[in-house]
Amino acid sequence: VQLQASGGGLVQTGSSLTLSCAASGRTVGLYAVGWFRQAPGKERETVGDIAWNGRNPWYSDSMKGRVTISKDHARDTVYLQMNNLQPEDTAVYYCAARKNYPRDWRWWGQGTQVTVSS
Repeated sequence: VQLQASGGGLVQTGSSLTLSCAASGRTVGLYAVGWFRQAPGKERETVGDIAWNGRNPWYSDSMKGRVTISKDHARDTVYLQMNNLQPEDTAVYYCAARKNYPRDWRWWGQGTQVTVSS
């Protein structure tokens, strides 16, 4: 499985941005795709995830209420829509995929930088 994250950039406070995670290769058997972020000097944190069938999106408290995760089945692409971005949202955003078992996030995209200017 290969994951290609894209869509990052430099935006102003209060802006919206949508990141994409395109999956390719042997995607049969995937169970979920997750979004994560890592700010400079901080540990990686989970933003949320969605089942590979596009159901049951889950969001962590870090961005809950400001993000929506969705999936385009035709493109095997998962999106992270982010609204009302703040400078503290500045980070490298990664997508990852896993099977149902084992439950570790086995496949990772390369990350895309999101910078929010104040």
